[in-house]
Amino acid sequence: MNMNDLTQANDIAPTETGMHAGGWMRRFAERLGLAMRRHRALIIGAQWGVVLCYLALLLVPAALDLPDEHAGILQSFTRFAQFMFWGIWWPFVILSTMLLGRLWCGVMCPEGALTEWASGRGLGRRIPDWVKWSGWPFVAFISTTLYGQLVSVYEYPKPAVIILGGSTLAAAGAGLLYGRNKRVWCRYLCPVSGVFGLLAKLAPLHYRVDQWAWDAAPPGRRTSRGHAVNCAPLIDIRRMRSASPCHMCGRCAGERNAVRLAFRSPNSELLKAEAPTRRWEVALLVFGLLGIALGAFQWSASPWLVTLKQATGAWLVEHDALWLLQDNAPWWILTHYPQKNEVFTWLDGGLIFAYIVLTALAVTTWCAAWLSAGGWLARVSPWRLAYALLPLAGLSTFLGLSALTATLLRAQGLGLPWLNNVRGTALVIGVAWTAWLAVGIAGERTVTRRLAAATTAIGASSIVVWLWIEMFYLW
Repeated sequence: MNMNDLTQANDIAPTETGMHAGGWMRRFAERLGLAMRRHRALIIGAQWGVVLCYLALLLVPAALDLPDEHAGILQSFTRFAQFMFWGIWWPFVILSTMLLGRLWCGVMCPEGALTEWASGRGLGRRIPDWVKWSGWPFVAFISTTLYGQLVSVYEYPKPAVIILGGSTLAAAGAGLLYGRNKRVWCRYLCPVSGVFGLLAKLAPLHYRVDQWAWDAAPPGRRTSRGHAVNCAPLIDIRRMRSASPCHMCGRCAGERNAVRLAFRSPNSELLKAEAPTRRWEVALLVFGLLGIALGAFQWSASPWLVTLKQATGAWLVEHDALWLLQDNAPWWILTHYPQKNEVFTWLDGGLIFAYIVLTALAVTTWCAAWLSAGGWLARVSPWRLAYALLPLAGLSTFLGLSALTATLLRAQGLGLPWLNNVRGTALVIGVAWTAWLAVGIAGERTVTRRLAAATTAIGASSIVVWLWIEMFYLW
């Protein structure tokens, strides 16, 4: 068999371990990937359409008066924009990343389109080392989440302009400074890049790279169109083994006859023996997605926070420390909308911040204890075992973001009687998937050790499940 025969044989090889897709599914995926490359102009057009819609939804509500509390999604553009951003966009981007990888990033994201456009016309400077620090996704996610809760970003348009619009300006600025036709912002600095990178590890659809076929491609097939592919998120395509950094844009599909869109098992990437363990990723997963995010979703409904605020307020009055009870902070520091009877005092801001951080610390401590025990019993690194919590983290984030979706739809008169059943089902799926993944991470060990891994993963998950049960069923 000659080299061309081997290359052609590689074309019809089944997809990678974990899930044997049928022949028609494999061909469908490959053709879809190639179609994305051929019709790149359509994707670019869609991106700019999203940019225009995004700017309208972001900027127009900020210029309008705040709507009446009874205004619905179809009666107020501000309410419509709120529903589109926080009721549709964010929850379903999270869900789509778990199913399709970072397709949103590569095909729809307005910040990605703007930073790449700016990079093609900017200074083209070398990326400095400080930009490449692996801790930025963690820091950016934590800080934007905390700040967003203090200014009520879900409810009011001006805070959305600061957080979303500020991120967009920073993305364009990074494009103007660094790289050439690249997405430096998306790769290193985007506040949700780390979250998307984690969730994409679970996606059953990804771009598979055959390194042997890449190296063995004859000179005439080195590139698909006579030029090297431009990977905007700065990936070494030949060595790509993870879906985390891939933006699923399709530009590299068919490259050297070695890159193809393919199906895989949702667990396959995390079960690979050579899968790296990155501690900043684990910190973002446990402290960020399972801790900070859960505290941010929960504080506004928590009776504990109300009780703590009343007790603290009484203590401050008794000790004549009244400055903390003042509500003179501007809206861009703490929520301040007297016309809507929603004004945060300095005490409110401090307690909200403390509640979210303490929730994250409690979740992290609980999970760390269980994972340490499970790692010792199953003879596996607790840092690696922590990745088993990823399915629950993704579904938990979706549940939290979709809570606003439900609130806005109920305001429209929709009862949603089935909602709590769906939420409970999602939690059960999350815990079962986590336990299943933990067994796989434990590997070919004794039944006792694999059972220990599953048990400790369930134990770690229990605090997250309990906090959601309190919010959805008890409070």
